[in-house]
Amino acid sequence: MKLKFNKYHGAGNDFIIIDGVSNRINLTTQRIKEMCDRHLGIGADGLMIIEQSDDFDFSMVYYNSDGNEGSMCGNGGRCIVDFAGKMGMISTTTTFEAIDGIHEAEILENGLIKLKMRDVATVKNYEDGTFIDTGSPHFVKRVPDISTVDVDIEGKKYRYDTRFLPDGTNVNFYSINNNEVFARTFERGVETETLSCGTGAVAVGLVVIYKNLLDTTKILINTLGGKLQVECENHNQSYTNIYLTGPVVKVFDGVYCL
Repeated sequence: MKLKFNKYHGAGNDFIIIDGVSNRINLTTQRIKEMCDRHLGIGADGLMIIEQSDDFDFSMVYYNSDGNEGSMCGNGGRCIVDFAGKMGMISTTTTFEAIDGIHEAEILENGLIKLKMRDVATVKNYEDGTFIDTGSPHFVKRVPDISTVDVDIEGKKYRYDTRFLPDGTNVNFYSINNNEVFARTFERGVETETLSCGTGAVAVGLVVIYKNLLDTTKILINTLGGKLQVECENHNQSYTNIYLTGPVVKVFDGVYCL
């Protein structure tokens, strides 16, 4: 059996996207893991299936590269919006459902997608960092120089920290130089550093705002894969109208032999 797919990336965070509207898709955990394998498969940080929704434009189903269904993926959400646009399911604006609730998005010019994230009402401080859930759980830690951090080694120290059991957490490191924010992320479910992380960028941006580190509620996040912009409304340490904006690229399409 042959399965058509599209390969996308959002600021270097890459995904396999499959049309589950026209075709009934039933993939096992092992099959998804094999497809995401960078040596023996297509290679991706995650896999998404776009499905029909009874109440909204479409439904986004997201799997991490370990084959398990994941929590919300911000860059994935932006990519699947572009995919839906190219399928003719939406025009330039959309409302869709994901595992963490309902999202709105807009296709802008120059390959940019603006995605509305869910509201955040709780920020938890620790001596060594800050925990925040932006649709996916994130531990955020400031470091003097982001370029010197071994993200895989340091990320694993917090990934299964007892504070974040039973499911663990994503781990983000950031630094601020000349009023610019630089961030890197160890992603849960991928179990390594990715070139960017959408919900991680949102987490870092909100922490910067929460700690009043920059005099703005519109934060540009520099990642290894590109620039992501986070903006929000700050209501005394709760946050609404949170938007993640950044680039989306369709890399190629192909056929995978099951």
